[in-house]
Amino acid sequence: MGKIQIMDHPLIQHKIGIIRRKDTSSKEFRELISEIAMFMAYEATRDLKMEDVEIETPITRTTVKKLEGKKLAVVPILRAGLGMVEGMLAMVPVAKVGHIGLYRDPKTLKPVEYYCKLPSDCGEREVFVTDPMLATGGSAIAAITMLKEKGVKNIRLLCIIAAPEGVKALSEAHPDVDIYIGALDECLNDHGYIVPGLGDAGDRIFGTK
Repeated sequence: MGKIQIMDHPLIQHKIGIIRRKDTSSKEFRELISEIAMFMAYEATRDLKMEDVEIETPITRTTVKKLEGKKLAVVPILRAGLGMVEGMLAMVPVAKVGHIGLYRDPKTLKPVEYYCKLPSDCGEREVFVTDPMLATGGSAIAAITMLKEKGVKNIRLLCIIAAPEGVKALSEAHPDVDIYIGALDECLNDHGYIVPGLGDAGDRIFGTK
């Protein structure tokens, strides 16, 4: 069973409090989303495997730690997930970046893929899927299903705000995926928005509201 971790770090919680405010500007919102993603990346990479390597310091030879062979990739769910990429890369600059684009069919309400571009060796990488909001879980479930179909085995999801309904749906659909959450909110409203939430993350990141 994948783990579900809710971030209780004071800096993350403080910044989430600011992005929730309706009068936070797009510029500040973008910057804070990136900063929150950076702190979340720090936590989400805590259990990456290490190996010993011998090096030479200016004084002597010694053994130090380095990340084991497995490489990393960041895969944002378009479009809001893009807002978290820069913060992730600040912590893991050697990670490659893929993209998954989904939209919700207005009739079936199910996610439909319109774009998918992944690193060619994605199946060998530890993949961090980013999306600021986990509401119904539909997009995240579909994106992770797509990744698995393309051979990806090690997947973690990072979301800043989550609804209990989305967490439950995702953990049932993909019980092997670790979920990292900035804040777990109360519920979804009748329109599928997270309450209290912060509105539409994509609109607020890109100024399209």
